[in-house]
Amino acid sequence: MANLKEIRGRITSIGSTMQITSAMKMVAAAKLKKAQDAIVMLRPYSEKLTELIENVSAGADLEDVSTFTAEREVKKALYIVVTSNRGLAGAFNSSVVKELTLQLSKVSYETEILAVGKKAYDAVRRNRTVYGNQSSVFDQMSFDAVAGFTEQVMKDYTEGKFDRVFVIYNKFINAATQEVKTEQVLPISLPEKKSGVNIDYIFEPSGREILENLIPKSIKTQVYKSVLDSVAAEHGARMTAMHKATDNAQALKNDLVITYNKARQAAITNEILEIVSGAEALKGK
Repeated sequence: MANLKEIRGRITSIGSTMQITSAMKMVAAAKLKKAQDAIVMLRPYSEKLTELIENVSAGADLEDVSTFTAEREVKKALYIVVTSNRGLAGAFNSSVVKELTLQLSKVSYETEILAVGKKAYDAVRRNRTVYGNQSSVFDQMSFDAVAGFTEQVMKDYTEGKFDRVFVIYNKFINAATQEVKTEQVLPISLPEKKSGVNIDYIFEPSGREILENLIPKSIKTQVYKSVLDSVAAEHGARMTAMHKATDNAQALKNDLVITYNKARQAAITNEILEIVSGAEALKGK
C-alpha cells in the first residue's frame, strides 16, 4: 500500500485536475451558447436558399445551367474535412477521421484532402495527399474566411482538377449529441421536374441568371454551415467530455480519501501496538 504522503500528493493532484476540467467545462458552455445561436440562425437561410434554387430550376426550362450542376466521370475527388484545432473533446475529432477513412476505403478514384482544423491536418498529412490546410479560419471565424477557400475549390472544380467535392463534419444536434455527416458539395443536384406539375414563374432577370448567382452562394453557404455546425458541436463535445472528466476525478478522489483513511488508521493501530508492546516489555523487566 502506498504511504500516506504519496496518497496525499495524489489527492492534491486530482483536486487540481478537477479545477482545470471544471473551468474548461464552464468556458465551453459559455462558447457553446454563441456558437449554437450562430448555426441556428444560419440554417433557415441555408434551407431557404436551397428552396429558391429548387423553385427556380423547376419553373424554368434550363439545360446545363452551370458547371456546378453538370455530372461528369469521377477521376479525382476532394474531401473537405472539418475538425477542431484543439483536443480534449472526447471522440469529436477521431470520429471525423474514422468517417474519412471509411469513405476513402469505398472509392477507387484519386483523392485529396482539404483540412479545416489542425487535428484533421495532423491526421492526414503523413499518409494522404493534402490539398490545403485551413486551420486558421477558426482564429477569426467569418463567412468571408470560409468563402475565401471555398472559391478556390470552386475554381479548381470548374477547371477540372476535381470531379467531386465532399465535406465531412460533425453536425450539431444538442450539447451532448453530434452526428458525423458526409455531404456532396459539388456538383449540386437540381431536383427533377415532377410530371403533371406546372410551375409558372416570371423571371427578372432570366432563370438562368438567377441560378448562376444563387448556386455559388449556396455552395459557399453549405460549406460555411458545415464549419459552424462543427464549431457548435466541438464546444458541446468538450463541455460533455470535461463534465465526465470532472465526475470521474471526483470519484477517484473519493476512493483515494477512503484509501488514505484506511492507511492512516492502520498506521495509528501499528503505533498503538508498538506502544503497548513496549510497555509490556518494560513490565517484564
